[in-house]
Amino acid sequence: MGDSKKKTKKALNIILNVIIYAFVVLAVIMVVFTITAKRDADGAINIFGHQMRVVISPSMEKCDETDVSGYKIKDIPVRSMVFIELVPDDDDAAAEWYSKLQVGDVLTFKYRYVTQETITHRIVNIEQKSTGGYVISLEGDNKSSDASVLKQTIDTDESLTSPNHIIGKVTGQSRVLGFLVYSLKQPIVMVLLIIVPCVVIIVLEIIRIVNILSADKKKRLIEEKEKMEEDKQKQASEIEDLKKQLAELKERQSENSDPDDGHSEN
Repeated sequence: MGDSKKKTKKALNIILNVIIYAFVVLAVIMVVFTITAKRDADGAINIFGHQMRVVISPSMEKCDETDVSGYKIKDIPVRSMVFIELVPDDDDAAAEWYSKLQVGDVLTFKYRYVTQETITHRIVNIEQKSTGGYVISLEGDNKSSDASVLKQTIDTDESLTSPNHIIGKVTGQSRVLGFLVYSLKQPIVMVLLIIVPCVVIIVLEIIRIVNILSADKKKRLIEEKEKMEEDKQKQASEIEDLKKQLAELKERQSENSDPDDGHSEN
């Protein structure tokens, strides 16, 4: 029974250590990522020539009126994170990049209506200009028969200082990462996912330290009790030896005494 308790306690300690180390590693990764990543003015993360954004509009969600079966990017639900391959800064590289775009590709771009917005839509038409460059038309996938669909048109010759310009091409997406990033921006989730686990870890560490100190104290008490018992037995043994010695002395005295022989003179 004792061995079973020890094994259980050891397993719990290992699990606790794994949780602590995993949390520390995750915290380090988040710190490194935060330091190395660059952010745009609107909070988008730029790293290694790519950008990550969380989609907040349903304009690219699945719709029966739009057939996307032949495209790599099918649909983009709200709060998904999209991975964007940025337009190269070099003019020649950018021209080559634009030349590879096809109808059906999904782009993220800046576009001004009343205010400038960041939009992620699909290319529905590409027209090559005789003077060079392209005019790209884009629409959202989420169309309905009773609603008008806004179309955006961008001239690739316009520079990044223009209100309307392409940021890059969407190469992938993740609903899980998008949900995590979105959730971490919520104060209550931040408390639940970061502060609460930290408090739990601290409390568990305190309990473990208290248990270690308690175990040491209990061990010392047991050792002291065993020593007292040993001293008591030793004293009892010495007393028994003394009693035996006294008994032997009395016996010797009795044997050495001369008894009366019983004779008298006439």
